[in-house]
Amino acid sequence: MNFTASDVHRRFFIPFLLSFGLVLAAQAEEPDLYEVGDNFTAFSISDQHEKTVRVSPATGTKYLIISFTMGNGKDANRFFAEKGANYLEEHQAKFLANIYGMPGVGRLFALPKMKKYPHRILLGDDEHLLDRIPTQNGKLTVLEFGDDNRISRIRFMDPKHDLGGLFN
Repeated sequence: MNFTASDVHRRFFIPFLLSFGLVLAAQAEEPDLYEVGDNFTAFSISDQHEKTVRVSPATGTKYLIISFTMGNGKDANRFFAEKGANYLEEHQAKFLANIYGMPGVGRLFALPKMKKYPHRILLGDDEHLLDRIPTQNGKLTVLEFGDDNRISRIRFMDPKHDLGGLFN
């Protein structure tokens, strides 16, 4: 099979450039991860009882604890449930479980079970809500806020072993 320069250009070079451009565009759209010292962007979200909650240091949130996986969420919920309904509120903390991408069948069982927990669970069900939150595999992310709406500390905690020291 003989290829002319025009064929090579049309079949290989142009698709390569288009693919490369798409990769660059996708990378350019990724938001920067939060770092200590960054201003936190407040948001509103629903809890497991479909009540809207504002997550903002300006409204009294000192800690935001985020679970990115179902397993970590279950472990954290177990811990918080043992501590009682007011444990998180007493520490000005909010717990957010990422449920974006959870299949419909999973939601059918998970959401009613979440309603039985005594503590509030914020339900992260937006594709880009947690894009700026740093993560570590197998860990919860804990953002701690200062009085100036800035992130003062970022920790990664094992929900099975580290939550006892959460508010230290």
